[in-house]
Amino acid sequence: MSGDANALDKSALALDKSALALDRAALAPYLEAHVPGFAGLSAIEKFKSGQSNPTYLLTAASGRYVLRAKPPGQLLKSAHQVDREFRVMRALAGTAVPVPRMLHLSREESPIGRMFYVMEFLDGRIFWDPSLPEASGNDERAAIYDAMNATLAALHDVDVEAVGLSDFGKPGSYFERQFARWTSQYRASETETIADMDQLIAWLETHMPADDGRVSLVHGDYRLDNMIFAKDEPKVIAVLDWELSTLGHPFADLAYQCMQWRLPHASGFRGLGGVDRATLGLPSEEAYVAAYCRRRDIEGIGKWTFFLAFSFFRLAAICQGVYRRALDGNASNPEKAKTYGEAVKLLAALAMDLIDKKT
Repeated sequence: MSGDANALDKSALALDKSALALDRAALAPYLEAHVPGFAGLSAIEKFKSGQSNPTYLLTAASGRYVLRAKPPGQLLKSAHQVDREFRVMRALAGTAVPVPRMLHLSREESPIGRMFYVMEFLDGRIFWDPSLPEASGNDERAAIYDAMNATLAALHDVDVEAVGLSDFGKPGSYFERQFARWTSQYRASETETIADMDQLIAWLETHMPADDGRVSLVHGDYRLDNMIFAKDEPKVIAVLDWELSTLGHPFADLAYQCMQWRLPHASGFRGLGGVDRATLGLPSEEAYVAAYCRRRDIEGIGKWTFFLAFSFFRLAAICQGVYRRALDGNASNPEKAKTYGEAVKLLAALAMDLIDKKT
């Protein structure tokens, strides 16, 4: 499904009356006191998309805004850090990486009982299907992917010290630390034994590459539907969903992006697997990686199989956490979240198939 971020399509937005609903009477005076120029809150609508942090459209006399909050209930340690999202997007303002303007972060005195932030609402397009059926033609499809590639290269070229993010993560040994973190979170949310997942974890541990010293700001969930494009041109006007961002290895973002080429299109992931990319004007994985390397003046990328396999593992661990929250009753979209249990098995199987073909 594709959608215009500003058409307020009621199939993409729904008034939520569950535990995730917000109290307009309590929220309105708080926002008027803390968000510059905010006045006359008239409606709150929850976006159906997004499993991790519930996100809402706020309509007020002063304009439209977006509120993103932690979910209610007991949460895994180090998850749902909306304050990190707020910090990194505020730091990136004025850089070559487009982000929404950050307006307010509510911490301890939150009127909704959990941390949230408010940002500007941007008028543009979100593409939910990576095959871009709504594009005007092959030239626009190619340009959209090239803009996404250029934005990723710009992100990895950000001077983290200059923007005040030198302490945003631990430099060095990124894959070792991420492997330990996501293995721990996977085990904490594990609901059954998945043989492929256990084999994948064992393979990654024994094939961990030596640290090569590359450190950059990484997004952590860099993909097409986490971006807003201009309404009338193939230009990225905002990169969204920075919850998993940190200081890390740039190839992690690149491999995660390219994993989408391998995920089946006929699935909830809506990847590019099985899509005739050449006919649609979409770049091959090889061409996309080559364009990134040219932009960053890199000769090439080694251990590509590890980076891709790690991306499958990490996404599988995230999906397992979503599935566990669904069982616990805390997911933002419970019915959809339950399908993530099967997704874990699919991701682990795809990773092991990749490994088997390369070994």
